[in-house]
Amino acid sequence: MKSSQTDIISRPIYLNRIKPFIGKNLIKVLTGQRRVGKSYLLFQLMDEIKATNADAHIIYINKEDLAFSDIKTAKDLNDYVLQNKSSVGMTHLFIDEIQDIENFEVALRSLLLDKNLDIYCTGSNANILSGDIAGQLSGRSIEFTVYSLSYREFLTFHQLEDSGEVLEKYLQYGGLPYLKHLPFQEDIVFEYLKNIYSTIVFRDVINRYGVRNTAFLEQLVFFLASNTGSIFSAKKISDFLKSQRINIPPNQVQTYIQHLVNAFLIHQVKRYDLEGKRLFEIGEKYYFENLGIRNALWGYRLQDRGKIMENVVYNHLLIKGYTVYVGIMGPNEIDFVAEKRGEKLYVQVALTLNEEKTIEREFGNLLKIKDNYPKMLITMDSFSGNTVEGIIALDLRSFLNDKWG
Repeated sequence: MKSSQTDIISRPIYLNRIKPFIGKNLIKVLTGQRRVGKSYLLFQLMDEIKATNADAHIIYINKEDLAFSDIKTAKDLNDYVLQNKSSVGMTHLFIDEIQDIENFEVALRSLLLDKNLDIYCTGSNANILSGDIAGQLSGRSIEFTVYSLSYREFLTFHQLEDSGEVLEKYLQYGGLPYLKHLPFQEDIVFEYLKNIYSTIVFRDVINRYGVRNTAFLEQLVFFLASNTGSIFSAKKISDFLKSQRINIPPNQVQTYIQHLVNAFLIHQVKRYDLEGKRLFEIGEKYYFENLGIRNALWGYRLQDRGKIMENVVYNHLLIKGYTVYVGIMGPNEIDFVAEKRGEKLYVQVALTLNEEKTIEREFGNLLKIKDNYPKMLITMDSFSGNTVEGIIALDLRSFLNDKWG
């Protein structure tokens, strides 16, 4: 059992959400892109348990560790746990990258019958809970999605003070935790991030789904990187690719996009009709879970600054626990409609407000919304003056530092 890692930096955003469920007869599932720090959260949970009970019995299985290569099937997992669990009192079971065990949900369903097993697992595929576990366990599991570092976590991990220059590094390199061990040099960081990207695509997309057209998959990722934050349907992407002499039908485009979403490489954001109170079935926006990976693939370009800013705002809303849609109201668009516990927040993102027509458009779209939920316009410009009819104007650094609630 590997716990008490000396280089662990606490991530209270997630620990505080998970801690109330320690010792409860529920499977705690931590999902998220590879290398966002799920394993280290397991170590922190182990340390929380040990702090309460120094004699706590812990089983840790890491499917990326050769020592556990014999655990291949549900029966292997079940047998291993039964052989190693404590005969008295609670056993805390931690399984890292559980999707690499065949039919793991069958073993979990059986193990959950033992009230003295406290079970945690991680996975790098979004279907782990919604598809594999939830259907088998009918409400006996709870999911916590782990994201790349927030800006404030980035400051903590790198021991940096908030500044415009540091924000620039965050926008360029993203928030994978391991970056704290690397110098902030573009060639070094981007080489690392490209390798992480290759691992995600190979293990969580090509291998898992048996993808054959790998060349198209790569082209699709580059297309989404170049069009971050633009509204596209699978048909529009297919039509564009045809113009580039890549003939892929829309249904295959949609399938490949879903594979990338399931691997947490990208987020697919649905459009929501604010007047008709319904989700549109076609036409979505796409953002990268990790901006550093996006920039390593596509480049960190001045002309993409608005797209990058929009992506980081979307990611921060997810980290804050919001469910996020693109708002549509007739011909007008609200960048983000964020919902949490029945409350809403409307967010527009603009690179700068140095033109009157930009101010009129961005504030005007928000003013057309007639309910009383908070409305916010986020920009790179620093501004600390009055609201515009109740709409808060906030610079990106203040937003990422949570100086808004």
